[in-house]
Amino acid sequence: MLLANTAPGASRSGTDELTTVEQLDALLAPFSFTGRIDHDEAELQGVRQTRDLVREVWNMDRDDAVTAVNRMLREAKALPSLVRHGTLDWHLHATSPDAPLAERLVAEAAMAFVDVIRMDEMDRLRECAAPDCTGLLVDLSRNGSKRFCSVRCSNRVNMVAHRARTSAERG
Repeated sequence: MLLANTAPGASRSGTDELTTVEQLDALLAPFSFTGRIDHDEAELQGVRQTRDLVREVWNMDRDDAVTAVNRMLREAKALPSLVRHGTLDWHLHATSPDAPLAERLVAEAAMAFVDVIRMDEMDRLRECAAPDCTGLLVDLSRNGSKRFCSVRCSNRVNMVAHRARTSAERG
């Protein structure tokens, strides 16, 4: 989801936050990605295409998402296997560590979508309810009521509503 929220209108800055190789490196830095990372323009463009694909699938209905996810898995040549490296215990990798970064990200996103689809929880994948934000969120709340991608968006919408109520009360 972090990748998807680097898009214009979805990012904290409101601009595209994935326009340079350096921005891609900064996005990856907090995570322990293993395998091939080329640090070049072609990789950046592939990751940007992956971001757009994830955003498309996010808003699909379940049956359309199945078709898209199956295509993602096929095109990424996904062949899941359990791996352990660094400080991480056993977890799934869906492609070869030699595969291009964008291909590995597509496969990982597809694997995550598989779980959401199997659990019939596509309605938990949402776009932020703030009118000026297209950020994506996964609603993991018990009652399914999460509406905003961040506290920042929630606070901003609530402040606007509060000001409108206060202004109306003053008449």
